[in-house]
Amino acid sequence: MAIFRVMYYREINVGSGGRITIPQEMRDDLRISDGDPLRVRLEESEGGQRQFTVWKAEPNPSL
Repeated sequence: MAIFRVMYYREINVGSGGRITIPQEMRDDLRISDGDPLRVRLEESEGGQRQFTVWKAEPNPSL
């Protein structure tokens, strides 16, 4: 299992239709451009706390 360090800790708002905006500095660091595929994961702890993780994915037409 990989161990990651926190690089950013920010609050963002959920907009119309459930959309979120990834801050520009984070998009720049991840080299995310319009149309790039992202992968998301929702995790839950034993205590019921949930977290949402997003990372840049490699294009995979089979998904």
